[in-house]
Amino acid sequence: MKWVKQSIHYWCPDTKEHKFLGQNVTVAILDTGISPHPDFKGRILSFRDFSSTTVSSEKVLFSFSHFSPLIDNSGHGTHVAGILAGSGLLSSGTYAGIAPFCNLIIGKVLDQNGNGSIKNVINGIQWIRDIYTQFHIRIINISVGTRPDLSIHQKLLLLNAVESLWDLGLVVVVSAGNYGPAPGSVTVPGSSPKVITVGVPDTFPLIHTQRHPLNYSGRGPTDDCIVKPDVFAPGTGIVSCNAFYSQFPNAPPYLSKTGTSMAAPVVSGAIACLLSKYPFLTNAEVKLKLHASCVQIPGTESGWGILDFSRLLE
Repeated sequence: MKWVKQSIHYWCPDTKEHKFLGQNVTVAILDTGISPHPDFKGRILSFRDFSSTTVSSEKVLFSFSHFSPLIDNSGHGTHVAGILAGSGLLSSGTYAGIAPFCNLIIGKVLDQNGNGSIKNVINGIQWIRDIYTQFHIRIINISVGTRPDLSIHQKLLLLNAVESLWDLGLVVVVSAGNYGPAPGSVTVPGSSPKVITVGVPDTFPLIHTQRHPLNYSGRGPTDDCIVKPDVFAPGTGIVSCNAFYSQFPNAPPYLSKTGTSMAAPVVSGAIACLLSKYPFLTNAEVKLKLHASCVQIPGTESGWGILDFSRLLE
């Protein structure tokens, strides 16, 4: 996370003095769930599993001793949550997330393979709609994208559900998908003109992996000629929380993953810090401020530019 923070100019007076690191901000994450990793101790306010055939009852978690109901049999959701909000407890802060003081609401909508039905995701979205005032949720991170061959009807169902969260005044941050970089390769719900879609620059960072080529990030324009992604952030080789650390004796507490799924929580975490400093901003104002603060670098020409944290919090 050190190079991630350096590349987005994370270190500024507000972060160095621990002034605005997500305090009093609650972020919801819809993903593969979350594990009882020590880096989240005491900050997971609610968890619900929508990925199984029998939906569990809501579990409100106020202390570390109640972490046993938490589930992440994939590891994806825990990794995403660590980038956004991990405290870095097991690394002396080295792998702390962008907003390590924010609270979390976790909806498990994907299974152990990272797959899930549109119905499960929509059920998770409806749950957020039902509880967002109770838990003062301000931001939703959805590092979930549809397959290109999904039916138009299914895509519209998901788009409408995601946009309903934005219409409530919530800041919705989604990933651009990993089917790029051809034009029109951004996935649903990242194609929505309302939400904030996050991609990874194909020129930054200079890391190549066999599974994810350097230029994997989805790109616009969308079918409606909307420029996407909106903003870019690091997503290749990101080190964050390992969901299986608490399950296996020799499992490391942190591991590396790659994808636009990893870039979205970098932006969500930055917005959590922004709302910690300026709590009365609307979601439209957040989007405008994010747009104005981005910096164009090579590989980000299809959007506003790369996230610049220091400029965002000015």
